[in-house]
Amino acid sequence: MIPEGSIFLSIGSNQGRRDELLKQAVKRIGEQAGKVFVQSSVYETEAWGNESLAPFLNQVIGIESMLGPMELLRVLLDIEKSLGRIRSSVRWQERTIDIDILFYQDLEIINAELQIPHAGIYQRKFVLAPLAEIAPEWKDKKSGKTIQELLEACPDQLGIIKRN
Repeated sequence: MIPEGSIFLSIGSNQGRRDELLKQAVKRIGEQAGKVFVQSSVYETEAWGNESLAPFLNQVIGIESMLGPMELLRVLLDIEKSLGRIRSSVRWQERTIDIDILFYQDLEIINAELQIPHAGIYQRKFVLAPLAEIAPEWKDKKSGKTIQELLEACPDQLGIIKRN
């Protein structure tokens, strides 16, 4: 059962010790951002947006947090930086860790720093497959569809393999 007030985060890595980086990200999120109440399996996926990059490991987690959306974003950016993430203006590049807020309860936010629900959810199987594993009946308020329905309608044709 998914608690009311849930927040879903996507975590990905395609540089370094990817498995260890995902574990460290989940651990630090639990310590600094809120209680992790559910984790998906880890999925290996082709790089979305730039298929010449190394494959990613991806995972989705659900948390409960007392932090507001902008404060949570700042904490997640700090966690990324502490795990070696170097941000640049280049899109779709290799990274040690990438943490995105997919859903924050049922809020809709659009500003220069943050968009919730995350804009890429609907086109990305590497987000929808792990999210459907842990919250298939979660309703996306924007589309009115469940996560499972969004996954079934997803146009993404890139490879995805469940690792554990």
